[in-house]
Amino acid sequence: MKVTLLGNAGAGKSSFARLLSNRNPVAYLSLDEVAFCNGAQRRELQESVADVEAFIAQHDSWIIEGCYADILEPVLTHCDMLFFLNPGVEVCIAHCLERPWEPEKFASKAEQDQHLESLIAWVRDYETRTDEYGLQRHRALFDGFSGNKREFTHSSEYSSVSTVR
Repeated sequence: MKVTLLGNAGAGKSSFARLLSNRNPVAYLSLDEVAFCNGAQRRELQESVADVEAFIAQHDSWIIEGCYADILEPVLTHCDMLFFLNPGVEVCIAHCLERPWEPEKFASKAEQDQHLESLIAWVRDYETRTDEYGLQRHRALFDGFSGNKREFTHSSEYSSVSTVR
């Protein structure tokens, strides 16, 4: 299993990845781990892509998830299945408001909550943004992928996927 999950922040990528990996134990990579250094500073694209390629080379089965079209585009040829989680901006915002503390990203829940307002504003711009994080780039990546793919427009659809082959 070599699965890539793409979508807006709050779309449910991490939750869906956990669900899939619980049913099919595999290596897991959140692109947040390779996209940034020193907090909010983006790494050089080539460095991030090299880290993803190294991850892929080290594992026979994996799930990679993120909103970084620029990182995914050069490595997408390695995946067997692409899922585009696209439940709509309001659902993504609701998920962000319900998000539990992410200790891998923030030292405390209070620190995470300090960033919530800016996260919601960023999520709200998904449909109009033209950068690597926006719907336009995600749609182009998904539509251009010639392998197995599936778009989810309702978060309830995620739970219907029991295995990926």
